[in-house]
Amino acid sequence: MALEPVGLRHEIDKLEFQFSQLAIAFDKTGHWDWDGSNSGLDWIRFNCRMTSNAAADRLAVGEHLAELTQSTRAMDAGEIGFAHVTVMARTASAVGEAFDEDKLLPLARVSSPGKFHYKSLHYRHSIDARAYAAEQNELVENRSLHLSTVEDGSLLINGALDPVGGAAVRTALEPLARKSGEHDDRVLDQRFADALVELACGGKPANLQVTASVETLKGMAGAAGGEMEFSLPVASDTVQRMACDCSVTRVLLEQESLVVDVGRTKRIVPGPMRRALSTRDGHCRWPGCERPASWCDGHHLIHWIDGGSTNLDNLALLSASVTIGWCMRADGS
Repeated sequence: MALEPVGLRHEIDKLEFQFSQLAIAFDKTGHWDWDGSNSGLDWIRFNCRMTSNAAADRLAVGEHLAELTQSTRAMDAGEIGFAHVTVMARTASAVGEAFDEDKLLPLARVSSPGKFHYKSLHYRHSIDARAYAAEQNELVENRSLHLSTVEDGSLLINGALDPVGGAAVRTALEPLARKSGEHDDRVLDQRFADALVELACGGKPANLQVTASVETLKGMAGAAGGEMEFSLPVASDTVQRMACDCSVTRVLLEQESLVVDVGRTKRIVPGPMRRALSTRDGHCRWPGCERPASWCDGHHLIHWIDGGSTNLDNLALLSASVTIGWCMRADGS
């Protein structure tokens, strides 16, 4: 039973190889043009119900069959998979006549397809560093980041970064996206989302301005929501939570929308008390979280809006990821 998936995958790989032969043969006939397609790849993608990358991989394999005789035999023998062959073909396309199957096949035999792709990039660089750099520069030029706000106020983020920029972002986010402890039930995507917000805050509360009526701040029935830049109206509970967790500048309005007060809603923990709090707690006090005190902020256990005092007995260190990720589950304190 355990060997059945391996055997089936081997048969699929051989079928993929046959498909690659047919794909390149069809591409060279030009019949795709008669059918109104832009290219053989476009015709195969649409009619064979494949992604563009998958179709391109098959065409690349078919294009370089003559240069992949040893790889073909290795795949037939089950020593490598079709995924390895696609990496070979892509590498052959990139380096041209300098392609040397003898140097790459031993690497393919001992590497997963992903690792083999990584090693093939080193090979490509060794063949033509200038061409490799040109490809990298093109990736930089094609960088993009699109931000859009949807009807419910959520921010959609879509983009692409070059390898260096992407590595910088991953390096910054990965430490912040680790589980904070055994009670951390967030999935990885949620942890990355919280890590991005924490990174944007510099590990500290964000400097935000919230405009709300006195009734909203008190959570009274019938009150309108609060307002802040780059967001749709936010709930009164959110306003109170932010007043506890963030450096918020308040703008309080009467019902007639006249400004009645401008100032800090948050009771700042003074320097000496902050140092005492850091000495006492040492790190984030959320169960299982060990983020250092320098990444944390003094948090009121009983919200100061509800009469909680700013003293050590009513304070605890919490990191930005904890307050961002979990405070909305709490009661607003």
